[in-house]
Amino acid sequence: MLVLAIVHQRDAGAGVFGDALRDAGAELIEWVPSESGPPEVGGLGAALTFGGAMHADQEDANPWLPAEKYLLAELLRRGVPLLGVCLGAQLLSEAAGGAPRRASEPEIGWVEVELTPEGRRDPLTGPLPERFEAFEWHSYEAGPPDGSVILARSAVCVQAYRLAEAPAWGIQFHAEVAGADVGGWLDGYDADEDAVRIGLDPEALRAETVPRLDEWNELGRGFAQRFLAEAARHSGVT
Repeated sequence: MLVLAIVHQRDAGAGVFGDALRDAGAELIEWVPSESGPPEVGGLGAALTFGGAMHADQEDANPWLPAEKYLLAELLRRGVPLLGVCLGAQLLSEAAGGAPRRASEPEIGWVEVELTPEGRRDPLTGPLPERFEAFEWHSYEAGPPDGSVILARSAVCVQAYRLAEAPAWGIQFHAEVAGADVGGWLDGYDADEDAVRIGLDPEALRAETVPRLDEWNELGRGFAQRFLAEAARHSGVT
């Protein structure tokens, strides 16, 4: 299956999702919107869009954002299975008619997430624990469109959703993140004004995160594999 990975910055790519998809036989093509125009999307079996330090409403500073939103809307129209992660979940929501917005507070670090009853039945989130701690780094939330199926929540915002009329999911937590990327985010945490404002202690978070990553990455690989299986079922492409 041909899978598009939309990467907004080099240290926030497909991570363990990419490893799991390639191991399952998918062919990944990467698009960095800030570096080139939209790719040809004919023949795609699925697409994923990942995180980034920018926000969904910062089009003046990131003039490539409208082109990505248009592409996501076109993929939705074509019925291509989609998965958005963090910023990607927000962009997917907007492309489907939702309203991404600043969350009531940032979530940076390990956050308790709880599945909804619908989430326990969903093919992607259902195998997850009913309650689990997820690695997060965001100040905005997705604001899923009306009619979306809410799959998981934290105390602050929706953590996972499925669009009502498309094989498309968004997750706010970073199930894809690899250790090297986390290390880079922590090294450069002071570039995130919200991380500075809330008094993030990068070394304390690093010490908490390192021993958790193997288990977290295993969860992420399983999530990606389930998405690929659902994409194959919906698209008929293997």
